[in-house]
Amino acid sequence: MSPDQRLPVRRTAKLSIGGQFPRSESGRTYEVVSADGRLLAHAARASRKDLRDAVVAARGALGGWAARTAYNRGQILYRVAEIMEGRRAQLEDELRDSGAADPADEVSRAIDRWVWYAGWADKIAQVAGGANPVAGPYFNFTVPEPTGVVGVIAPAEPSLLGLVSRIAPVIVSGNVAVAVASERSPLPAVSLATGSPSELVPWLAAHMDVNAIDLTGCPDDLIPEAERAAADNVKRVHRAGPAEQHLSEITAFLEFKTVWHPMGA
Repeated sequence: MSPDQRLPVRRTAKLSIGGQFPRSESGRTYEVVSADGRLLAHAARASRKDLRDAVVAARGALGGWAARTAYNRGQILYRVAEIMEGRRAQLEDELRDSGAADPADEVSRAIDRWVWYAGWADKIAQVAGGANPVAGPYFNFTVPEPTGVVGVIAPAEPSLLGLVSRIAPVIVSGNVAVAVASERSPLPAVSLATGSPSELVPWLAAHMDVNAIDLTGCPDDLIPEAERAAADNVKRVHRAGPAEQHLSEITAFLEFKTVWHPMGA
C-alpha cells in the first residue's frame, strides 16, 4: 500500500491524572483543528468529575513532591526540558498547525523556561527567606514553604510557552498543579487536562481542597465569578502576563513561616 492510500491514525489526546492517561469519564471529546481547518485530533473534554479526580490525585502527590530535596526537584524540571528537546520536531509541528507565528522560537523559549526555573529550585529559600534582626536573645528565621494544590488556567496564546510559564514556577517550590490547558490548541501544550473554561474554572476556584489558583489564562468574563468563588474559601488568586518569567512568579505561591528560637539552646 502506498503512503497516499493509507489512512492516518488520528491522535486521541487524553487527560493526565495521577500518572494515568484516561479519557474523560463523561466520554466527551471534541475536534481539534489546525489553523487551516484540518482535523488534527480528538481531544478528551474534561468534566467536573475529572477535575475532582485531578485534585484528589494532586493532594495525594503533594506530600511526596514537597518532601523532595530542592536539588532533586531542580533535576526533575531539568529532565522535562531534556524530554522536550528530544521532541522538538513534534512540538514545532503542533505549534505550526495551531497557527503559531514562530514555532521554533516558542519551543526554544519553553525549554529554556524549564531550565531557568529548575535553576531556582535550590536558591528560593536563600533569596526569599532569611534571618531577621530582633531585639532579644533569639534567632528569628523566615522560611518559605509551598502553598499546596494550585489550580492553573493556562493561556491560549502562546499555548506551549504559556502553559510552561504558569506550571514551572508553581511546582519548582514543592507545590502541585491541576492545570486546564488551552481548549483551542491543546496538542502543543502537552495538555494535563483539556476542558471548557466556562465549565471548569468556577468549580476549580470553589474547590475547598485547592489552596491557590492562577487565573492568567482565564477568559475575562469568568474572572469576577472565579474571584468570588475563591474568596469564599480564602483561596490565593494570582494573575500575570501569559509568558511572564520572574522570581515573583515562584513567590506568588509560597507561604512564609517565621520561626523563633532562643540563642544558646
